[in-house]
Amino acid sequence: MKFITRTVVLLSLVSLCTDIAGEMLYPVMPMYLTSIGFSVVRIGLLEGITEATTGLSKGYFGSLSDVIGKRKRFVQCGYSLSAIPKPMMAVLSFPIWIFGVHTLDRLGSGYPILF
Repeated sequence: MKFITRTVVLLSLVSLCTDIAGEMLYPVMPMYLTSIGFSVVRIGLLEGITEATTGLSKGYFGSLSDVIGKRKRFVQCGYSLSAIPKPMMAVLSFPIWIFGVHTLDRLGSGYPILF
């Protein structure tokens, strides 16, 4: 009989918390972005670039992880990159900073898929 290891349970809980934070943040992002000066075109551009970043990072870091063979480092870095920018979005108000922080958040989303 196979048992779920402690690492898998902890990583699942971290993933759940990260997903909940993202699901709470992203529905209000367009309202927040328009309040700090983003136009509809800029919001679309931001989301397009960040989604492209996520997609490209999954392929790149997945291949890199296979070559290196050390998944733990990638998972730690990915969850850190995904968790740190979320609270920063609340305190930053300059559009280019939001753009950078949101891109970092989505880049981090490309990492944890590796496990």
